[in-house]
Amino acid sequence: MNQPLAYVHPGAKIARNVVIDPFTTIHNNVVIGEGTWIGSNVTIMEGARIGKNCNIFPGAVISAVPQDLKFGGEDSLAIIGDNSTIRECVTINRGTIASGQTTIGKNCLIMATAHVAHDCHIGDNAIIVNGVALAGHVTVGNFAIIGGLAAVHQFINIGDHAMISGGSLVRKDVPPFTKAAKEPLSYVGINSVGLRRRGFTSEKIREIQEIYRILYQKNYNTSQAVSIIEAEMAASPERDEILQFIRNSSRGVMKGYTGVY
Repeated sequence: MNQPLAYVHPGAKIARNVVIDPFTTIHNNVVIGEGTWIGSNVTIMEGARIGKNCNIFPGAVISAVPQDLKFGGEDSLAIIGDNSTIRECVTINRGTIASGQTTIGKNCLIMATAHVAHDCHIGDNAIIVNGVALAGHVTVGNFAIIGGLAAVHQFINIGDHAMISGGSLVRKDVPPFTKAAKEPLSYVGINSVGLRRRGFTSEKIREIQEIYRILYQKNYNTSQAVSIIEAEMAASPERDEILQFIRNSSRGVMKGYTGVY
C-alpha cells in the first residue's frame, strides 16, 4: 500500500499487497514478502528480510546494528520467517561476522518489548514472551517457549519443545522436551502437556521421561548418564536428539532440582 505518511526507501523491495501504516520508516536493502502488515512507528533497517503474512506491531525496530563493540559495519541480515508476529516495541538486531545473520523462524510469536540480539537463531513455532532478553548467539529450538522477563546468557542453546518459566536467569543450556524453573535454573520435568498437544504419543512421552530420569534423578554425573542412556535405551530420534544436544553443549546443561519432581 502506498502510504504517504510512511517513508520507504526506493531500494527496498516490498511486495504489492504489503500494508504499511503511517509514520513507519523502511530503509534501503530491505525485502518484505506478500501479505505482511507493518504497523505505525515501526523502523525496519538495512538487512531486514521479512517473510510472507507477518504482522509487525507499532514501535518495533527490526535489523538495527548489533549492540556489540566488535561490530565493524559488515553486511549482515535479520531474517523473519513467514507467518510470524512481532509485537509492540520488540527489537531484533542483525547479525555480525560471526554468523552473518539473526534468524526468526516461521510461525513464531515474539511478544511485546522482547529483545533478540545479534546472531540469535530462533526455530519455527517458538514463543518468546513479553520482556524476554536474548543475548547474542543464543539458539532457541522449534516449539520452545520462554516465559516473560527471562534473561538468557550469550551462547546458550535451548532445545526443541523446551519450556522456561517466567523471570528465569538462563545460564546453562536447556535440553529438548524439558521444563525449566527455579533459581538456579533447574530441570523440573518434561513438557508433557506441550508434547501431547503436538501429537506425541503416551509411549513416546514415557520414553523421554525415562531418559531424563536417568540424567537427572539417578545421581549419575552427566557423562555416566549419557553412557547409560546410550546403552540401555533403544535408539530413536528423540533419544538421539537429547544425546546430541548434551554432547554439543559448550556451557553445560542445567542441573536437576533437588525438590519434588
